[in-house]
Amino acid sequence: MESYDVIVVGAGPAGLLAAGRAAELGGKVLILEKMRHPGRKLLITGKGRCNITNDASVGEFIKYVFPNGKFLRNAFAQYYSKDIIDLLERYGVEVSLERGGRYFPTNNKAKDVLDALLHWVDDLKVEIRTGFKVEKLIVENDEILGLYSNGQEFLAKSVILSTGGKSYPATGSNGEGYELARRVGHTIEKPIPALVPVETEGGVAQKLQGLNLKNVRAVVWVNGKKMGEDFGEMIFTHFGLSGPIILTLSRIMVAELQKNNKVEITIDLKPALDEQKLDNRLQRDLNEHGKKKISNIFRNWLPSSMIPVFIELLELDPEKECHQISGKERKKIRHLLKNMPFKVSHSRSFKEAIITAGGISTKEIFPKTMESKLVSGLFFAGEMIDLDAKTGGYNLQIAYSTGWLAGNSCMLGNKNNLLESKSPEK
Repeated sequence: MESYDVIVVGAGPAGLLAAGRAAELGGKVLILEKMRHPGRKLLITGKGRCNITNDASVGEFIKYVFPNGKFLRNAFAQYYSKDIIDLLERYGVEVSLERGGRYFPTNNKAKDVLDALLHWVDDLKVEIRTGFKVEKLIVENDEILGLYSNGQEFLAKSVILSTGGKSYPATGSNGEGYELARRVGHTIEKPIPALVPVETEGGVAQKLQGLNLKNVRAVVWVNGKKMGEDFGEMIFTHFGLSGPIILTLSRIMVAELQKNNKVEITIDLKPALDEQKLDNRLQRDLNEHGKKKISNIFRNWLPSSMIPVFIELLELDPEKECHQISGKERKKIRHLLKNMPFKVSHSRSFKEAIITAGGISTKEIFPKTMESKLVSGLFFAGEMIDLDAKTGGYNLQIAYSTGWLAGNSCMLGNKNNLLESKSPEK
């Protein structure tokens, strides 16, 4: 039997921040990680580049967090983007600010970010044991006493669960942490894939496979009602649609597909032009090139690989000359340029989801400390909490901030919790 001040379950970014902060405050800290190596999921973030964080203000940031971004105000007030950047720079990681407010390591190596965090916790004498799977939390009289891992009993004043969600299960985040929390009374909001590509009906996306579009607008429709939109970059795949704006909108699509609702997505290929301006341009181009084949003039409007697919959808004769295009046909062209439709049939699985939506209900966690409202001494951090955000470094910042706050709180006691529990409901 071994005893610690704090045991952290999971060696991802949230767990490392939690452990490091608790150790900074003098705690004897142990991290238990079931995989052979810590931080495996961090290595694949940002396609191996690691989108460390975002420079958005707190007020702007929480707008992009679902289902309740305001829950994070306390965490962000104590540990935010500048803090993680300062820590990484202290350990030799240079960072660069890119478009969309996204911070990356200058050398584009996620491994350097992980190595810096591991170096930090090592300097603070945090003990990490890999290959240790936690089977059960030890709770008596609604108070954490420790846990069982690999058949061994570990005692602790505080336990921080930071096991991740269910996305990319090969990296170790397969949802096991939810069951640990459920067994001690916590409510789990149904986990679903988020920031995930979607599959579409028909063969249009497949014919355009590999085509990357920039500066387009995607709109999600549920049972004919507009439910969300985003502007930016997307890509066609062999199964459907992917890319940043599709991933951001996937949270809406997956949730509605789970309800068996009809989900469609339309792509506005000319978002800078309203209907009238686009129609004026079409008329001008058609008049100026009256003797040219319509298939040739489409080069002025679309990437070349889209043209045959577009003409097929419009049921146009590619040999038809521009001056022969009727007003009705021009209207169809304009409409398709502004509303290229796709019926969404499924999302891809957790294996391809960047993060998980759902998880431990925030109603059962004190936002000022990340401590459980049900079990004293039990804390949560990172993706396993029912919080998720758009792409752009937001989800990693949630992990750092909630991890740091959990590590800070478990060493400073539960005064904030006592004050909050006595305050009236807002």
